[in-house]
Amino acid sequence: MQRRHLAPLSMRIATRLSACLPVLLLGCSTLPQGAPPGSTATLALLETTDLHSNVLSYDYYKLAPDASLGLERTATLIRQARAEFPNTVLLDNGDTIQGTALADYQALVKPVDCKQVLGIYKAFNALGYEGSGIGNHDFNYGLAFLSQVTGQRFDVDGVDPAKPACAGPTFPQVLANVYSLKSRKPLFKPWHIIEKRVQALGPDGKAVEATVKVGIIAFAPPTIMSWDKRWLEGRVYTEGVRETAQKYLPEMRAQGADLVVAISHAGLDDSPYSPTMENGSWHLARVPGIDAMLIGHSHQQFPNAASTVPQFSLPGVDKAKGTVHGVPTVMPSLWGKHLGVISLQLRHDGKRWVVQKELTRVEVRATQVGDKRYAEADPAIAPLLAQEHEETIRYVKTPIGTASYRMSTYFADVGDVSAVQLVNQAQAGYLARYVQASLPQYAALPVLSMSSPFKAGSAGVTDYTDVAPGPVALNNAADLYLYPNALHGVKINGAELKSWLEKAAERFNTIDPSRTAPQELVNTGFPGYNFDMITDPQVRYQIDVTQPPGSRIRNLEYKGAPVAPSQEFLVATNNYRASGGGFFPGLDGSKTVVASPDNNREVLIAYIQAAKELKPAEGARSWSFVPVAAKGPIVFHSAPGKLDLARAAGLSNITQLKADDGQGKGFALYAIDLSR
Repeated sequence: MQRRHLAPLSMRIATRLSACLPVLLLGCSTLPQGAPPGSTATLALLETTDLHSNVLSYDYYKLAPDASLGLERTATLIRQARAEFPNTVLLDNGDTIQGTALADYQALVKPVDCKQVLGIYKAFNALGYEGSGIGNHDFNYGLAFLSQVTGQRFDVDGVDPAKPACAGPTFPQVLANVYSLKSRKPLFKPWHIIEKRVQALGPDGKAVEATVKVGIIAFAPPTIMSWDKRWLEGRVYTEGVRETAQKYLPEMRAQGADLVVAISHAGLDDSPYSPTMENGSWHLARVPGIDAMLIGHSHQQFPNAASTVPQFSLPGVDKAKGTVHGVPTVMPSLWGKHLGVISLQLRHDGKRWVVQKELTRVEVRATQVGDKRYAEADPAIAPLLAQEHEETIRYVKTPIGTASYRMSTYFADVGDVSAVQLVNQAQAGYLARYVQASLPQYAALPVLSMSSPFKAGSAGVTDYTDVAPGPVALNNAADLYLYPNALHGVKINGAELKSWLEKAAERFNTIDPSRTAPQELVNTGFPGYNFDMITDPQVRYQIDVTQPPGSRIRNLEYKGAPVAPSQEFLVATNNYRASGGGFFPGLDGSKTVVASPDNNREVLIAYIQAAKELKPAEGARSWSFVPVAAKGPIVFHSAPGKLDLARAAGLSNITQLKADDGQGKGFALYAIDLSR
């Protein structure tokens, strides 16, 4: 049974008054319960997605407020939208419970008990969310934890089905394409119909009150089976989004759904359809019967007419109007920076409400309201998490060592490995010890490590790792290694190692040396967390950005000798990459020889604690660019005023062209001289 949400009295009164105001103006002393044919109504779908537990406007890694993010800012946009539209439905797309030190604290350090509502769900309950989906990162802490905090009783191995349901959100959570292997039934309720009372206009122009039955159905990326294999294998299975929608949509219509809203935690990909594809929303939109689509996972803004992201330029996608194969679609980026709004214009045809697509509007609304100005935080949110917030801050301040140098990712794309090398040192050391102790058959193989700059500016000018010299605390380790991955070791040969590096080199655009106009070095459509690199004094390789993807790695050497295609290595990485995350050639789980019970961040923390004092490794930068004498400038973007960090990293070929690149997001424009 769905539990009724009881918001604070003042919020309930304000919501009801704002909803009824248009009706009061028209006169509504007696309102019929149904809507006669020809009645019209506006229903605004409001979406958040990929919040990643950013409830408050606070960066636990930098231990400082950050007004550019946080659900408490989005809450203000939600309040404004409710004042603007008489009828709204507030939904979340998923990737909700993981992503900050607060999330880790509540899941791993001081786990919430059965009677305690998870911090972000406290905020959701207070804001009156009416439904949500489940994203891939919501599985990161395992099925037992997800079962507990969502108030569900999963019928899977490792979760006691007799245990009472725990405290969870006060709204329905749905997920249609993840099933229990034990029961062969969906892990969550696959769909739900929200019976929404709305204020409408009858065909005579008079106000009427009616019900719109809004059906919600949600989908997670089937690739969770690879990414969280350690939690999910042998317990659940997935089905593809297209066939799942085809199965359940007729049920929803038969049960009276006027509208079907697909909550798809996936981006757009027009590759040939596969039931295991990561970003299936492009294909999902082609399933007849979907009235609106709320998407996520890709951390982008849609609609966005100025976007250069390839997925928004696919056939059938209108990035200005916000439609995919004619279906109104929205994606409001990440971390609460935007609110998605689909203003559905409805007309009753005598049987049910139908969408007038030509009148429907789609938009994303930003919390940034000016140059470095943001919407005010909703004052009702922070008090809900005051205790958890303070406990998390105390926890992340725990000292674990000291550093003699600064570790940052502001220039990781152009050669500063200061932040990545420490992760690689910790991972390689762990894997080498593990093999010596438990896998003597591999003891003679060289051990390498791959890691990437997890924070490389994709979420804004503050989205960089930056650890100052001096005391190193737990929050710094979390800044260096962002995700709760498990350490995996893979056995590969030299050809596969080169293919791995070739895939990582897709981080760069192809540069034409003869062009005189500025050329962007970094391919922002390829995430920084997929720019894997080796940082080992015994390895050297070059990246030729004048060549097309797949043909860029030059002079790959180990101990001064060319790496032979058949030469074997052990490489430390994480479960996401080893199991196929990012679609790196040959990495599909079959190469894994070590699936450690320890996560990468714990390995990093233990390394720092053992080392006590961190010093930069000599010769740690394994890679460089093949020299290119370009006629025009090669440019990239990073935080302004950081040129001294480039110099400290030995990057004398970097210059800052403009302190403000003119894009309105606070970045500076830099240039790199690839001939040096």
